[in-house]
Amino acid sequence: PTLTSQLFIKPRITKETYLQIIQQIKAHILRGDCYEINFCQEFYAENAIINPLNIYQQLTKLSPNPFACYYKLNDKYLLCASPERYLKKEGNRLMSQPIKGTFKRNKADTKIDETLKQQLFQSPKDRSENVMVVDLVRNDLSKICKQGSVNVEELFGIYTFPQVHQMISTIVGELQDGLDVADILQATFPMGSMTGAPKKKVIQLIDKYEQTQRGLYSGAVGYITPNKDFDFNVVIRSILYNASNQYLSYQVGGGITFNSDANSEYEECLLKAEAMIEVLTAN
Repeated sequence: PTLTSQLFIKPRITKETYLQIIQQIKAHILRGDCYEINFCQEFYAENAIINPLNIYQQLTKLSPNPFACYYKLNDKYLLCASPERYLKKEGNRLMSQPIKGTFKRNKADTKIDETLKQQLFQSPKDRSENVMVVDLVRNDLSKICKQGSVNVEELFGIYTFPQVHQMISTIVGELQDGLDVADILQATFPMGSMTGAPKKKVIQLIDKYEQTQRGLYSGAVGYITPNKDFDFNVVIRSILYNASNQYLSYQVGGGITFNSDANSEYEECLLKAEAMIEVLTAN
């Protein structure tokens, strides 16, 4: 196995800066520029020497998620333990499953763990975040689906993962005739759960306030079959590694609404990074 170096992981922005930016974003929401924005921050390590496959195997063992993937392009690696589906096409049926709403689990006490699931399901903040993204996805799908075919199959579904409980909604639609994969991606990408509403304005604000280019983070990895069915994930809970310049990074974020508490949002970022931090510091 490749030797691993001691990793010194640093935040791209300080907690103070993060809290200030959240206040600025909330001012935009108050002015009516947007309703919700997914704001992300980067943690990184320089002079990082890792064994990417080894780290990926540890990450998916610690956090086994349905949309995990290992992707290598020359010297660049993606180690992804994603729980989220961006978009699936089967025949002329499209399905999107955005995640908005995250609670930490209590694995030591099943009773408390069950209570936490109920609290997430009833949480007004998480419901409002989730429903805004559902509306955005419905809007995106309605551009390419047959009239009246876009439906919310499940709203506020609570699903349990190794570290967290998540609120996931499922939106489906029937694809219009004569559209290809490129048309579908053009109408729906970047996905609503990683941007916000309204999408166009929010993308400008993300560009203004985020201190790091997202790159492959918050993009999508998937496959297209010969008969043009496909399934794509959302690239989250992911470590990006460039072996040639020994740069390692991961990004985490959350949906900011007017009711968001900046400190809680920061804590949620750390929660989402838990499995990644654990495997990187163990090495």
